[in-house]
Amino acid sequence: MLNLRPELLDELLKDYNNPQDLIGDNGILKQLTKALVERCLESEIHHQMSSDASALSESEPPTKPKNRRNGYSKKEIQGSFGAAEIKIPRDRNGEYEPQLIGKHQRRFDGFDEKVIALYARGMSTRDIESAIQDLYGVSLSAGMISEITNGVEAERKAWQNRSLDAIYPIMFMDALCLKIRHEGRVVNRAIHMALGVTMGGQKELLGMWITENESSKFWLQVLTDLNNRGVQDIFIACCDGLTGFPDAIETVFPKTRVQLCIVHMVRNSLKYVSYKDRKAVSSDLKKIYSSATVEEAETALVEFGQTWDKQYPTISKSWLTHWERVIPFFAFPQDIRKAIYTTNAIESMNMTLRKVLRNHRVFPNDESAMKVIYLALDNISKKWTMPIRDWKKALGRFAIEFEGRVPV
Repeated sequence: MLNLRPELLDELLKDYNNPQDLIGDNGILKQLTKALVERCLESEIHHQMSSDASALSESEPPTKPKNRRNGYSKKEIQGSFGAAEIKIPRDRNGEYEPQLIGKHQRRFDGFDEKVIALYARGMSTRDIESAIQDLYGVSLSAGMISEITNGVEAERKAWQNRSLDAIYPIMFMDALCLKIRHEGRVVNRAIHMALGVTMGGQKELLGMWITENESSKFWLQVLTDLNNRGVQDIFIACCDGLTGFPDAIETVFPKTRVQLCIVHMVRNSLKYVSYKDRKAVSSDLKKIYSSATVEEAETALVEFGQTWDKQYPTISKSWLTHWERVIPFFAFPQDIRKAIYTTNAIESMNMTLRKVLRNHRVFPNDESAMKVIYLALDNISKKWTMPIRDWKKALGRFAIEFEGRVPV
């Protein structure tokens, strides 16, 4: 670590009167950055030309004329200090290649990451322009912001096509609807997401896929893609009540137990319930899915129907229709139930995504939508550092429930 002498700092700050003298448009930090960069570039070209001259003197006879300095070119560089015009030294033979600032480089290392971080938090291009201008005094065009963020596209494609683990004990699958401009019209498009729980209990987003709308036929393609990328077994798959979805899962992974997402079931049940009844209906629904056994849950469902069928006849009917996909939940002990009910995991992820997407009412194209969501999810996943609660207990039960399928 470099320790600057106090006398040097005192010399730099001798005319310091207010914060603008330090961080303003022509403040000490900006001037110091410019001076240090230019000094480094001078050292670079001096070292390179000295090495070339030494090599030339050793050759008999000289193979080329001696190189010389040839003035400077100017380049505006943007960074967290603002924008600064830097003098780039030149040589007569055009052999000098700056290392600190590349030939086509216009931004210091780290500046692009700041723009991408703002983009990942859901800020629109216009908002990023304003924020960068306010923070650093740098003017960025919409085209430059797009150029910076487009740099993640290759990274996203590599992530989307990476190899996956052979086994995911739990997998959650859900779709998010976005408005995207397509062929001159604004249409709804569905982003399909698969969130897996690894053998170590860690959450891992396995991929994103986009299509016109959510359908079991497209989910079959998604599951096939997961299988092709290395997934061989899923113990429990949690999904919503989309018609044909469970069949699609069992087509690719026939041993998988399909569990309808309780959160989706409750949300769909409350869709047409009046505001004044929501709390009471939610409380009675909880008696169903929090029951200790299937028999107790069936009794709670009957009682729910007796209480609410006159006002909301479709709710108990919907639960009865999907009952075979709901009851696997009750076959598991509490430790596994808690893990499965972490359908909250994908719900929490979607809730955070909706906050990020709030500033993007309409995306210009599919690529733009995928880019924003990928960056946002990359940001969200940084918080997934701990395994699911009580995971070791759950894994022990998996070894019993799914005998022979848990690696030793």
